[in-house]
Amino acid sequence: MSSLQAEMLIEQKVANAKKSTGVAYLLWFFVGGFGAHRFYLGKTGTAVAQLIITVIGCFTIFPLIITGLWLLVDAFLIPGIIQEHAEKARREARLEVALIQQSQA
Repeated sequence: MSSLQAEMLIEQKVANAKKSTGVAYLLWFFVGGFGAHRFYLGKTGTAVAQLIITVIGCFTIFPLIITGLWLLVDAFLIPGIIQEHAEKARREARLEVALIQQSQA
């Protein structure tokens, strides 16, 4: 496999795995309190925590304040999370291509 083919394969895998910023922000805006944007971005642990805090907030006001602040912070974190996800996909694709090239040698 040539280096050009390897790079094309890597970038194709990254493009396939990339998360949409628009979808993430739509989920954040409409159902962000339930952690939907975090589920979409692969942050399942914090998404569950956000969901639990919001559900508890139905009974008291303080957890809703926490959720509101968390959502505000998430508005600025979403692009970084998407970039982090793309870099992780790129690293995994490079490892996969390296294994393919090693097996062909």
